[in-house]
Amino acid sequence: MHNPGRVAVFLSGRGSNFHALYRASQKPDSGYTIALVISDRKAAVGFLKALRLGIPAVHMTPRSFPDRDQFETELIGRLHEHRIDLICLAGYMRLVGPTLLAAYAGRIMNIHPALLPAFPGLHAQRQAIEYGGKVSGCTVHFVDGGMDTGPIILQRAVVIPEGDCEETLSSRILRWEHRLYPDAVRLYFQGRLQISGRRVIIKPQ
Repeated sequence: MHNPGRVAVFLSGRGSNFHALYRASQKPDSGYTIALVISDRKAAVGFLKALRLGIPAVHMTPRSFPDRDQFETELIGRLHEHRIDLICLAGYMRLVGPTLLAAYAGRIMNIHPALLPAFPGLHAQRQAIEYGGKVSGCTVHFVDGGMDTGPIILQRAVVIPEGDCEETLSSRILRWEHRLYPDAVRLYFQGRLQISGRRVIIKPQ
């Protein structure tokens, strides 16, 4: 039996996707374990939740370092210390810089509450409502140097009914985020994700 993959979750807020990943990791067939949580906010609910669960959790902020390169070099040291295989961004409100991207190329995932490439960046649900969209959803993608521009792994569509608002749409999308993200991580540790240019090929089991 293979040792489970080791995941680090980066977060800045309530950590609902972190908790979904953690719950899924407790299943025998998950293929991974949450080995580290990194938060740039000491009071983040997700960070405090990780501590309560007994997961190694570290508060690190770029403000404590002369520049982003040194911050990410220190981050990489922590990741190596915990033998991290995959980084999952879960409401982490900072762009990943070139130093970390180079060290973990093809090994950083993010989840976004829209059907990329539509509505990247902040307040994606509000963007979809204001645009008059009929369908939104969520996307798990690999991270590259852009804003929500990396190769798409999985997507799930969510219908936007008449009279929907940002809060209700966000809530419906979030339920699917909590299912889609663990699915993507499971596929990764099954060795079934292959990046080919802009495409992510999911190989059969």
